[in-house]
Amino acid sequence: MTDLSTSIAGVRFPSCFMNASGALCVTRDELLALGLSRAGAIVTKSMTVEPRDGNPAPRYFGFPSGSINSMGLPNLGYKAYAALIPELKTLGKPVIASVAGLCEDDFPMIAATINAAKPDLIEVNLSCPNIPGKPQIGYDAEASERLLKRVRKVITVPMGVKLPPYFDPAHHTVMGAVIGRCGVDFLNLINSVGNGLVVDPEREVVVIKPKGGFGGLGGTIIKPVALANVRAFWKIFEGRMPIIGTGGVVKGVDAFEHVLCGASAVQIGTVLVEEGVDAFGRLETELAAQLSKKGYTRLEDCRGKLKEL
Repeated sequence: MTDLSTSIAGVRFPSCFMNASGALCVTRDELLALGLSRAGAIVTKSMTVEPRDGNPAPRYFGFPSGSINSMGLPNLGYKAYAALIPELKTLGKPVIASVAGLCEDDFPMIAATINAAKPDLIEVNLSCPNIPGKPQIGYDAEASERLLKRVRKVITVPMGVKLPPYFDPAHHTVMGAVIGRCGVDFLNLINSVGNGLVVDPEREVVVIKPKGGFGGLGGTIIKPVALANVRAFWKIFEGRMPIIGTGGVVKGVDAFEHVLCGASAVQIGTVLVEEGVDAFGRLETELAAQLSKKGYTRLEDCRGKLKEL
């Protein structure tokens, strides 16, 4: 029997698969559906102070090698999620609350209220690429450190950070140092690859409305970038920092690659939007078959064991 359970920062997850914040996790009904599915956790939408409708539609488009979106953080507002967390916790799996904000001062206020609702973990999202006029905090090491130190003071549950993709080893090194100084308990790598553009050549038009068609890329097309970031931070922290691998997990073998690079769990976005919650069961079956074929019985047997030539 293959064991797909995992632990992150002392919290046990019945399965290593969970939704990425942003995918089918905005409303109460969507969150309850995740709780009743085969997902190993319930991850909330990244929340802001006020409820948001997000960007105008169409704002998501799937294509053969992935997806592009510019959702604009549609969410119920942090008070609604704080009220929902106790109900979500009755469903028997960990709840990860994803905290965002439109300015630095939003984060500690939201985090304090959400912490009081006692989710199992809190993810601080430094990497939403789809708010017009708002830069990703995760690309500013100084601002990231200042913010993380502020929220760490009000968060008593395990605190993780969702980071944007980094494309240069120097950025991995700098952010690794920041994370090491801020009491971070886990990492989520990566958010969508920002500011892609997908064109419909037949209609000679962009495929999403916000930001002139620019949006975050997800799905298969970003898997090499996600794997590189998982591996880089696994090596920086010498395997001691739990990592959730996010990006390009469409089949069980994709999750296996994330685990080989150092991930303790994986999140799905594009495939969840395209297939719905039944994707969790399929991915579990495929990953279990892949591990069995390789002679592994637990994720721990192969985590971080990627070989170099």
